[in-house]
Amino acid sequence: MAAGAEHGLKKIVWQKIRDTIIADCRKSEVWKIMILDSFTTRLLSLCCKMSDLMSEGITIVEDLFKSREPVLEMKAVYFMSPTAKCVDAFINDFKLKPKYKAAYVYFTDYCPDDLFSKMKVFCAKHIKVCKEINMSFLPLEAQVFTCGNPETFRSVYSLQSLDRGQTLENLADQLVTLCATLDEYPGVRYKKDSTLDYAKILAELVDSKLARHYELDDNGKKKEKTQAQLIIVDRAFDPVSPILHELTYQAMAYDLIPIKNDAYKFKAKDGSEKEAVLNESDELWVKLRHLHIAEVTEQIPKLVKEISANKKSADGKISIGGLKQLMKQMPAFRKQVAEKTVHLTLAEDCMNKFQSSVEKLCKAEQDLAVGSDVEGQKVKDPMRTLLPVLLNPHSTHDKIRAVLLYIFGLNGTTEENLTKLIQHVKIEGESEYITNWKELGVPIISSSSFFSSRKPSRRDRSQEERYNLSRWVPVIKDLMEDAIENKLDTRDWPYQSECPSAWNGSRAVSARQKHKPSAQDDHRTGSRLIIFILGGVCHSEMRCAYEVTQANKSCEVIIGSSHILTPTSLLEDIRDLSKKPMDTFTIGRGSQSSHIFLTGPSPVTPDSGGVKRYFCVMRLSLRLGSGGALLINSVSI
Repeated sequence: MAAGAEHGLKKIVWQKIRDTIIADCRKSEVWKIMILDSFTTRLLSLCCKMSDLMSEGITIVEDLFKSREPVLEMKAVYFMSPTAKCVDAFINDFKLKPKYKAAYVYFTDYCPDDLFSKMKVFCAKHIKVCKEINMSFLPLEAQVFTCGNPETFRSVYSLQSLDRGQTLENLADQLVTLCATLDEYPGVRYKKDSTLDYAKILAELVDSKLARHYELDDNGKKKEKTQAQLIIVDRAFDPVSPILHELTYQAMAYDLIPIKNDAYKFKAKDGSEKEAVLNESDELWVKLRHLHIAEVTEQIPKLVKEISANKKSADGKISIGGLKQLMKQMPAFRKQVAEKTVHLTLAEDCMNKFQSSVEKLCKAEQDLAVGSDVEGQKVKDPMRTLLPVLLNPHSTHDKIRAVLLYIFGLNGTTEENLTKLIQHVKIEGESEYITNWKELGVPIISSSSFFSSRKPSRRDRSQEERYNLSRWVPVIKDLMEDAIENKLDTRDWPYQSECPSAWNGSRAVSARQKHKPSAQDDHRTGSRLIIFILGGVCHSEMRCAYEVTQANKSCEVIIGSSHILTPTSLLEDIRDLSKKPMDTFTIGRGSQSSHIFLTGPSPVTPDSGGVKRYFCVMRLSLRLGSGGALLINSVSI
């Protein structure tokens, strides 16, 4: 297993898959073919490699929708979404002339009765097992999950949304399966807002669905609340963090470098095009991703020296035994060299971007966001801080980001001033980049009656050692630490349902200091804090989950959202909120949707046609995102 899959969410999800699909494969003690659709391809690629599947008896991975040669002597494992498209493709494999000896069918969600009946008519004698598995989230990192649906942002926050209710229902279902995967029955809280109640609605839905899910366990007993809290906030809770230029390695790279589907493309020294995937299988990435870029660049000379030292050949002759040992070490050595080369190049690219433009922006951004300068003096005239940014030849997006920070710091500005700012940035035709923030409940035009314009009180971090250009701390970190210390005001953070009174974390301390890396714990005892941000989570907020967990051994923090944000993607989402929905846009269980799902063997009920159906309690749907890291028809993940 990859380094990142050896702990956290990925390990849990992979274990659930092994306990269901893989466990059935072991029973027959023969090699099988696994056939996947786009979504299950993405899900599996996040938590295992092809070598992991091969060790469990899966010899080939194929695409459900591609032409495949019959292999009559082998059994096939179908892991797919319960859609008409998938079911029709499955039926075509057996309807006229079977392609495989038998079929083991695993749906990612509840299969509608009409589709199941259709399968029985054409394929009943070929199906040996048919299970429905709930696994409705993507474990992106050890402590980060998403629902895999960036379109949720528009569906929830656009005034023209036609499917807000269904979207919130789907998100609630997905959060329930996350809790079930973690075997948690958490107390549910939300951020109270006087203008928008989306977080409250989602909290109510999650709480009621959790109650139904845990009404009876396998022993016929009602599950009690566990030592966990689930806190739901909307994106307006902290509009600053996803807009600010962040200088930690992961956030900086995804902001400044064109990384798509976690793939970083670069040129090697010989001029050839290279591509590296930035995920938890890269141990160096896991080690560096949350460090400040200054610390990353400090390590670069050490890495270069280490590579150079390892490349030097040994003096004198080498023995046969020594040669044998050297050959064994070569694959690991080559991987190390490749990883270090990638990060040397990526760090250099980040620094080039920083020195060419970002460095000039950062001081102004930090002053506007924090409200004070490096010496701690309050910024009395924010416009004086903003003006140099507007007058210098920065990109339009960078100017928009600075203007937004100025407005957020003031909790809104006058209409006259807003018009002038839009003219300065020259976005008269695309002013929605700024004005549409009001759809999230963020004040753009100042108003004394606008209750939600009240700024949240921040924790005192004046004694923490921080970099001058990284003084801002995401608000979500205050929330995490306050929740662990039981300091959240119930007037602002009401309980949808209480959690046990024993929930506390007395060892909460701030971790926003110059980073001291340490090994991540594979297993933690104590409570869990699950944070869900409605409308996207940014990389600096993801980092906070790891920092607070590291500082509080008694509590693990898991953070998630509908999708991962970058500053560019968020600005585009904000701009598009005022656009009319497309006729073809859907969310739900249609043919364009994908379904994922959780685990756990369920009671078996006999059904006509000789096929056994395995039911799980929850059902979920998830809209497919772009990309997928699994290579189909080439037996590699």
